[in-house]
Parts: sequence; C-alpha cells; structure tokens
Amino acid sequence: MSVLAYDLGAGSGRALLGHLNDRGIETSEIHRFKNEPVKVGERMHWDILRLHHELLQGLTLVKQQGEKPESLGIDSWGVDFGLLGSNGELLGNPYHYRDTQFNGMMDQVRQELTSQRIFERTGIQFLSFNTLYQLATLQRSGSPLLHEAERFLMIPDLLRYFLTGEAVNEFTNATTTQLYNPSAGQWDSELLAHIRISEKLFGEAVLPGTRVGQLRSSICNDLGLSPIPVIAVAEHDTGSAVVAVPATERSFAYLSCGTWSLMGTEIDHPAISKESLALNFTNEGGAGGTFRLLKNIMGLWILQESMREWERQGQGISYDALLARAEQAPLFASLFDPDDELFMPSGDMTTRIRQYCRDTGQVVPEDQGAIARAILESLALKYRRVLEWTEQLSGQAFNGLHMVGGGIQNRLLCQWTANSIGKPVWAGPAEGSAIGNMAVQWMASGAFKDIWEARKAIRDSFPVTVYEPQDGSIWEDAYGRFLRVTASSNSQAGSEV
Repeated sequence: MSVLAYDLGAGSGRALLGHLNDRGIETSEIHRFKNEPVKVGERMHWDILRLHHELLQGLTLVKQQGEKPESLGIDSWGVDFGLLGSNGELLGNPYHYRDTQFNGMMDQVRQELTSQRIFERTGIQFLSFNTLYQLATLQRSGSPLLHEAERFLMIPDLLRYFLTGEAVNEFTNATTTQLYNPSAGQWDSELLAHIRISEKLFGEAVLPGTRVGQLRSSICNDLGLSPIPVIAVAEHDTGSAVVAVPATERSFAYLSCGTWSLMGTEIDHPAISKESLALNFTNEGGAGGTFRLLKNIMGLWILQESMREWERQGQGISYDALLARAEQAPLFASLFDPDDELFMPSGDMTTRIRQYCRDTGQVVPEDQGAIARAILESLALKYRRVLEWTEQLSGQAFNGLHMVGGGIQNRLLCQWTANSIGKPVWAGPAEGSAIGNMAVQWMASGAFKDIWEARKAIRDSFPVTVYEPQDGSIWEDAYGRFLRVTASSNSQAGSEV
C-alpha cells in the first residue's frame, strides 16, 4: 500500500511517496520546494499560501505518476500558528518564530508566573519564540488578529484545514506551544487565562494516527482525484523523525539533525522535575503514547546562514567544497556555544561568530573553511554536553547515538560527533521525518501493529552508516576547552531559569 508524506522544514519542503510491500518500505521523492520566509516591513512571515500551492503540486505530480495513495499526512516545525476568523478564513499570514516582535516577552511572562510554575504545568523548555510568548505579544500589543480570531491552528493543522476543511489540533505539535498540560491531557486554562487568550480558540488535540477528514471535493474536482483520507501523523517533524529511529533497544538516544538539532530519548511519561527545569529540557508528545525528553540545539542554521551570507556577497560556495575546506582548516582554533542567543537572528552570522571568538580571547576565524570548521566542531562538542545531560536526567547510559535527518549527509559532522561523544554514531535514515510520517499512517491502517514493528521495518529497509570514534584524547582536551569557553554563555542551562 502507498501513502503520501509531506515533510516541511524551516528551509524546504518535500513530498515523498512510500510503498509498503513484502520487500519492506520503498520511498520516492515526488516534489521538493523551498520554504523561504517573507519579510514585510519589520515583520517576518511564513508564505503559507505558497506552501498550500506546493502541497497541491505534489498531489498533481502523484496523479501524473499514476499513483493512488491510500492516505496522506503532513509534518512540520513547531510553535508557529495561524488564526481563523468567523467565516473560516485565515486572518493574516502566520508569523515566523524568528520575528523580532517576540523578543523579551519570555522574560516578562516568566517574571509574572515564575519558571517553575510554567514548567510544572507544561514540561516544556524555555525558548523565546514558544507559542505562549507569541500569543502574549499579540495580546499585549493589541493585535486586531485576536479580536477577530475564532480558531487557533498550528502550521500542519492549518495546511490540513486547507486540504480538508476540518479544523483539528494534533497532540505532538500542541505540546510544543508551552500551553498544553500533558498531565491533564488538555490545553492549560491557567496559562491561557494569564495571557488573556480564550480557551475557545483551541480544540481537543487528537493523537497521531487519527483520521481527520479527506481531501475537499473542490480539490478532488480541480485535480481530477478521488478522495484521499488525511491522517494526523506525529505532526511535529521531530516527533515523526523519532518514529523513524531504527533502534533495536527500548533505551536509545537520538539526534534529529537539520536546521535545528534536537537530542534526547524516548520516555513513557513526562520528566517534569527540578533537574529537567534546571537543564532547560523539554517533554514533547510523541507517537504511540510516548514523550520525547529532549533539548533544542541551534543546529545547522548557523552554517546555512553563513552560506547565504557568502552568496549575497558574491562568494557563494558549494556544500561539498565548503566541507573540504573545513576539513583542511586548523583543529579547534575557534569554539563557541551554538545556543548562544547571539546566533538566533538571521543575517551577519559570520560577523557574530567572529565577535564571540574575539570576546572569548580565541583565534578569530577569517576564511570560509575556518568558520565552517568552528561551526561543526562546536556543534559536535555541544552534542556531547547535551548527551551527558540526557543520560543524567533519564538515568540511562547509552551505547551510542542514532542520528537521523538531512544533517547526516554531512559526513564531517557525523564523524566529529562520534569523536566528541566517544561512542558510535549510527546515521540513517536521512528522510527520517517523512519516513516516520509514513509509518504513523501505516500504523493507523493496521499495516504495523505498533511503533516497534514500524521501526523494525525501517531498520530492514534503509541503510545505516556507522561512524566509530577516533582521536579520543584530542577531542577530550577540546571538550574541556569548550566547557571553559562556553561557561559564561547566556544559553548555558542554569542561566535559562
């Protein structure tokens, strides 16, 4: 049986068709497209109607190939949302989580409610762009959107609504908002009341694997398609990626690696404790009745922004050429904390990297290779730090690290991560979110009885590259220096609370 998976990242989107047969899972890319934010005046938005158009293009291409998927699902990044008016139409383009209007609101709300109170009710880490702070910003600035809003939908919810006409919230993405109470299994009325947002905007959050309508008849008529059921998958892309981790043991650590890096482990119940609060970990919903104890790490955003900067300056370089230069650059000359708030905004990334290194008394990287090496080494060393915290919080010792997502195509990052953690890295599959999206659709149809049967099929169907640790003593010394250099960073765990 075939299913269609739309996987939307912060920089690009893709439509993949998955076939499940006696040989296992086979996937083919149907459509790939850019997902670029649009800046109007001082505001940054997602081009949501363009994304809807690209979903329709994917359906058109599926038809042209003679395929008839039995269902489709959508996953995307978290926290961002759209608001519908009383006529069911979208009120304005959704804001981008990097929009500067939200700056400073997290500190205000935390002072009012205390970090402990917010964390006890949600189990979610403190990030300045969480939905809680976005909505508080709109309310306190008198945004007309909230005066007219009748319904709150997150990005996959909204795109599903465009396709089906059914306004439904989904569990895994709802938990990213820092407005959902996992213990109560519902949106948190106390937090919503504090920021003066009506509970009526929010619907019950359905679990992954729930059927939430089918393609609108108007779309079927326009494209010449038969109705296709639409499944609410694990709609936060990390939730889908974790489904696709080809683990053989119940205790495993994962790193979903792309524009963002998200590292953690899978647990049965939220780990809401003073320790997880102090380390600013999060407890996001997962598929199959699980939770994801994890921490956000800035990820390849820093490298991507640097490459865009060079492109604007007429100094563009291919990814492979940049990695080759990075490999030849001096070792551990310049280290920094990828999660320092200095690196959150877009633009002038290389200037800010140099500023960090200058301020910490290190070699200031000048050329492209030195900058790329500094980024990748710093990421690999931060991964070790977060892996240690994950073991500490979960009470587990992991034998290695599963890496999934597009970032695993960066062989230097995979090898340097293995070197840094001193354990094997198992890299694959690259299209983890899309494959996990498919797996939940097959679980919904009964083709897989549970998440572990799905993982076995994924393990048997996709290659995994093993990276064994090398140069242990060199990386051990570098880790000590990394900890010293980043000790005063404003992103270190303790300063978050």
